[in-house]
Amino acid sequence: MKVPEGLKLAESNTKSRNMYSIKLRCSLYGLKQSGRMWYNRLSEYLIKEGYINDPICPCVFIKKSNSGFAIVAVYVDDMNLIGTPDEIIKTAEYLKCEFEMKDLGKTKYCLGLQIEHHPNGILVHQSAYTEIFLKLFYMDNAHSLSTPMVVRPLDTNKDPFRPEEDDEMILGPEVPYLSAIGALLYLAQCTRPDIAFSVNLLARYSSAPTHRHWNGMKHILRYLHGTTDMGLFYSNEPSNCPNHIGYVDSGYLSDPHKGRSQTGYVFTCGNTAISWRSTKQTLVATSSNHAEILALHEASRECVWLRSLVHHIRKTCGLSSTTNALTIMYEDNAACISQIKEEFIKGDRTKHIPPKFFYPHELQKNQEIEGCDDFTSNQTVEDQGEISIQETPQFLSHVVFPDKVFNEATFSTSNMMSLYGGHPRGSVINPYVMGL
Repeated sequence: MKVPEGLKLAESNTKSRNMYSIKLRCSLYGLKQSGRMWYNRLSEYLIKEGYINDPICPCVFIKKSNSGFAIVAVYVDDMNLIGTPDEIIKTAEYLKCEFEMKDLGKTKYCLGLQIEHHPNGILVHQSAYTEIFLKLFYMDNAHSLSTPMVVRPLDTNKDPFRPEEDDEMILGPEVPYLSAIGALLYLAQCTRPDIAFSVNLLARYSSAPTHRHWNGMKHILRYLHGTTDMGLFYSNEPSNCPNHIGYVDSGYLSDPHKGRSQTGYVFTCGNTAISWRSTKQTLVATSSNHAEILALHEASRECVWLRSLVHHIRKTCGLSSTTNALTIMYEDNAACISQIKEEFIKGDRTKHIPPKFFYPHELQKNQEIEGCDDFTSNQTVEDQGEISIQETPQFLSHVVFPDKVFNEATFSTSNMMSLYGGHPRGSVINPYVMGL
C-alpha cells in the first residue's frame, strides 16, 4: 500500500515518498482480500462456539442443541438467522458480543428481495427493485406486454436476435445496454424464471448491441411493467408432491447462427421453483438427442448438489433425513431416456459424445439412481433409487398458451408466466405448470 497523504516520514529519509510502502497489520475495507479475511474471522468465531459448516455450502453455519437449532446464512456482512426462537435469540446475542450489529427483526427485505410473511406461506418478489430500474430506463410509463420476447421466425436472416451485420451501427456507451443486462440478470436469477431465456439471449450481444437488440431489451422491460407484482410463493401447507421435481429440456439449434443449442431446467419444491437455469450450450450438438444428453447432464449435476445441500441441513439440524426420498426428473426425449435408463450403446450416432456427459448413467450404474418410464405410488424409494428420470407428463405438454409463446423451440419455460392469481399481491409464478 502506498504511503497516504498526511503520514509523516522520518526527517532523515532522503528518498521520495513513492519509494516507500506500508505493511498492513490487519485487513482494511475495500481490499481484494478483505472479503476472505472477514469470512475467516467470522467462521472461526462461529465454529469455536460449535457451529458447523460444510464445503458444499460454506456460508451456511448450523448449530444443534437440546432446545432446538439455529442456521446462520451469511452473505458478506448480511446475515439471516433461521431456527427455533430460543436458539435464534442465543445466536443473535452471541454475535453481538463480538461484532457491532443491528437486529432488524423478521426478514422483510434482503439483497433486493422482498419477503412477505403470510399465514399459509412466504412470498418472495422484487417489486421495488423492478420499479426502480424501470424508472431508471424511463420505462415506468410504457405500455405493458404479455410476453417477454417477440416471435422468432424460422428464417435466420429475419431473426431480430441475429448478430450485428456489416451495415448495422453498434450502439455507443450512451445507450445503457450493459446496465440493463446486469439489472435483468439479477432479476432473472432471483425471482423471475419467466425472463431467464430472453435475458440470456440478449446478454450474448453485450459487446456489440444494435438497435434490434435494444428493442428486445425494451420489450422485456414492458413485460415487467405489467408483471411487477409477480413473485415466488412458498407454501407451508403439507403437499403430496415429492420433495424435489426437476424438468429438463433442450432447444436444438436455438442459436442457428453459431450452431448451438439451449439448455434449460427448473427444480421445484412444493410446486414452486427453487433452482432454474437457461443457458446456451458450449458444444455444438449434432442431434436433438445429443442436445438433450447435454441438458440432462447439467440438470443432474444441479440435482446432486441440491440433494446434498438439503441432506446436510436436515441432518445437522436433527430433522428427518430425505436422503432416500425420490427425486423425479422429467425429460421428453425418448432416446435420451432409453440411454440413461438402460445402457449407453456406442453406435454410429452417439460414439462421438464424450463419456462424461453420461454422468446420469454412471450414477445409475453405481446404484445411486435408477430411471423409470412411469412412476406409480406402489413403487417404493428403494425400487426407484435417488433420481428417477421420466417422460414429461402429458398434462405438461398440452397446457394451452398463446401460439406465439411456443414458437420459440428453446427453453420455453422462460417465456411462460403463471396463469394463476388470487394471492394478496396478485399473480404468483408457479413454474410447476411450465411445459417443456
